[in-house]
Amino acid sequence: MPPSRSEFDRELHALEAELKRLEAEYNMFFAGRLPRLPWDQRARVDAMVKRMDRMPIQNTGDRFRFQTVQSRWAAFTELWERQLKAQEMGRRPGRPAGAARGPEPRAPERVPEAPAPRAAAAAPPVEPAAPRPAPRDRIVATARLTDPGAQEERVQALYAQMTQARRDAGEKPVEYERFTALVRAQVQKLGAGGQEVAFRVELKDGKVKLAAAKAGKAGKS
Repeated sequence: MPPSRSEFDRELHALEAELKRLEAEYNMFFAGRLPRLPWDQRARVDAMVKRMDRMPIQNTGDRFRFQTVQSRWAAFTELWERQLKAQEMGRRPGRPAGAARGPEPRAPERVPEAPAPRAAAAAPPVEPAAPRPAPRDRIVATARLTDPGAQEERVQALYAQMTQARRDAGEKPVEYERFTALVRAQVQKLGAGGQEVAFRVELKDGKVKLAAAKAGKAGKS
């Protein structure tokens, strides 16, 4: 028997709260204010996402809301893995506040230059790199908005997915302020009378684009 609407709302509200707490703990860890990674909290959120993914969701609005949370969870985990990898390779995003500074590096001693060889050996021919296959056209993410200010979590999730898609395509990410201004402008233009505006991030001809349309109509921003 599928769960009642109120039961699913409680489950989803709890998941959103736990995900927000996990995001805060990861930010504290990377800022040096948390001694270790929040593995327990991450395991708790992962278990909740998997459990709710197995639930039969009859209501379209509930399904869309849960898919939005799933998208945020996927975007966050990928971001955290990249930050951890950068930290392990010695490119930590920032020094923790109050951290003790190590000794200043000494200037390297000058090493006498070796005499130039009389005849340079011929360099082996370099084979041209194989061309990379063009990415396939696809829809990366979707979101429905009526009030971007009150639906900030949806806007953030859509921005995170668009940013990742642009990086994967070799494009520079758009500033968040510019992105939110564009979203608000499209909602004001297409969402008269409280009508929902459907946004989608799509990859087409190797370029990442943001499209917006009224319900049931196709249009691009």
